[in-house]
Order: sequence, then C-alpha cells, then structure tokens
Amino acid sequence: MADKTLTPEEAEAAFWEHLRKSNTGMLGLDQPGYHAQPMTAFREEETGTIWFFTRDDTDLAKDATVGGFGQSAMFHYGSKDQNVWACIHGTLSVHGQDREIIDRYWNPILAAWYPEGKDDPHLTILQFEADDGRIWVNEGGFFKFFYEVAKANVTKTLPKAGGVADVNLQ
Repeated sequence: MADKTLTPEEAEAAFWEHLRKSNTGMLGLDQPGYHAQPMTAFREEETGTIWFFTRDDTDLAKDATVGGFGQSAMFHYGSKDQNVWACIHGTLSVHGQDREIIDRYWNPILAAWYPEGKDDPHLTILQFEADDGRIWVNEGGFFKFFYEVAKANVTKTLPKAGGVADVNLQ
C-alpha cells in the first residue's frame, strides 16, 4: 500500500477528514502488555486535541493518571470505507469533567454509557495530544483496490493501492 508518493500534509488531511466521518478507533497506553480498546474520538478542530469520553472507573482512565503527567499512548484508526489507516502516537491524560466539551459532543450513543446523563459522577474525559504517526491512504476505494489486487495477481506485479507518510501532528 505504498506505491504513491504521499506528502505528510496530504496524509494528515485525509486522516482528519476521515476521522470526522467515522470516528471510532482503538486507544491504549504505549506500554508492553497493554491492550488497546475501542473508543470514539472527538477532534477539536481549533487545537487538534482528540477527546475521548469514558468512565472514571475504567482501567484506561485509572492508568492514564499514573504519575500525574499523562501517559504515552497510541490511537489506531481504520476508516469505515477502509481508505485511511493510521497509527498515531501521543500523550493521554485525564481531563475530567468539562461541561463545555460534554455539551459540544454529547449524543445518544454517549448517553447510553452514563445512566445519570451529562451529570453522571463517573463520566470523565480523556485528552489525547497527538505528536506523530504513520498514515496510509488508499485513494481508489473498494473497487479500485480489488482491481489492483486482481491485476497484480495476473501480471505478477505489486498492486498500486495508495501511499504512506509519516506525519508530525504537533
């Protein structure tokens, strides 16, 4: 999936655009033996911060507070249309309850996890500050991808499936 020259700017733009459309990925601390878990990401356009809602009694929320300065973390993302894949490194910290952020992103899916609504005492917000990552972009879509795979098998060449770029998200 790396036959096209993809600039970091193009890769970053594709990542943010796709994250806006389908915003679920896998988030976990960047530590040996730590497993990522599915989380819904909410990007703050102005700052690039990614917010995650969770309960304060989850392992992820508890572990993000160890040391008090935030933890090294990874956010793994695959867009719904499978045209963008990313592995983003950053710092994860507990932001706590912030009514402005809660009001901005609150929706019926979030509400299902908090029986007492926006005032649920277990609701907390995680703050992910991305620093760098690697992004793969397949611009051709589903049919072009399978066409390229079929063509590669017939011609014994590599498929032309998109590009990859390392990005600095700070």
